[in-house]
Amino acid sequence: MKVLLVTGGAGFIGSNFIRFFMNTYKDYIVVNYDKLSYAGNLENLRDVEKLPGYYFVNGDICDRNQFNKTLGEYNPDYIINFAAESHVDRSIDGPSIFGQTNFLGTLNLLECVQSFWSKTNYEGKRFLQISTDEVYGSIENDDDYFTENSYLLPNSPYSATKAGADLLVRSYLRTYGLPVVITRCCNNYGLYQYREKFIPTCISKALKDQPIPIYGDGTNVREWIHVLDHCTAIVKALFFGIPGEIYNIGSGEEVSNITMARMILNILGKSQDSLIRVTDRLGHDRRYALDSSKIKKDLDWSCSNKLNAGMLETVLWYKDNQVWWDY
Repeated sequence: MKVLLVTGGAGFIGSNFIRFFMNTYKDYIVVNYDKLSYAGNLENLRDVEKLPGYYFVNGDICDRNQFNKTLGEYNPDYIINFAAESHVDRSIDGPSIFGQTNFLGTLNLLECVQSFWSKTNYEGKRFLQISTDEVYGSIENDDDYFTENSYLLPNSPYSATKAGADLLVRSYLRTYGLPVVITRCCNNYGLYQYREKFIPTCISKALKDQPIPIYGDGTNVREWIHVLDHCTAIVKALFFGIPGEIYNIGSGEEVSNITMARMILNILGKSQDSLIRVTDRLGHDRRYALDSSKIKKDLDWSCSNKLNAGMLETVLWYKDNQVWWDY
């Protein structure tokens, strides 16, 4: 059986991916390597933890000895690196941990994997780096889109450390021949997202009849994709992506932050008066938008979930699963 090692598999996107992958691909062993920091939660995976072929390792990507031990024990054919600090506000308040995890942690993985896999000349191996559209910076108009060839111009410590990690990953292909692929996705929504992120915050505040804070004038635009559509794109990139290539993953559905908050209030039947403006975030990017034609054309991928239906499902799930966010 082939072995897939997933770092950060107890987080929002990682846990959704493991659940999707194990329910779709029955003939793989899946190893979930996660530190279980504040945003990692094994409750996300209770429905798969007893499935044959699933293994959990409580591990830190910055711990070289532990990761090398895991490589030796499971001998993975594929590795997907989801592990990251990802909340922009936290990166502004404390950037050091972002540099340690996102940049140095990725470097540690690359060093360990390159040394371990080089013994087999990388045959049948693949390392997939999960990145973000935020590495491109901000689009200041309503017409342009980021392509895989756009400059990296990150504007927050979070996005800067992710951009640095992407460059490290690329260098390991050019220097050592490590078969790497990078994906850069737009904003994800869906089930099991940690409560500090924008959509869970809006939902929980609305359910508690509390004011919903909106940065600045609320016109900052984000492209939103259902997490399961992101998962299908990751599988395409993992199995069929060309080593050294970058693939943008986007839905084409853009809404402003204030429009998203109003959508949530409408679903819950709450008053629009609960929206309050707060001081804008430092270095707040105006708009993200991806040209995803490359992955659609080269890897035959497309989205299945539309934003309106996906958000309805998401909001109602949070409403029915208060224990997830109210603690």
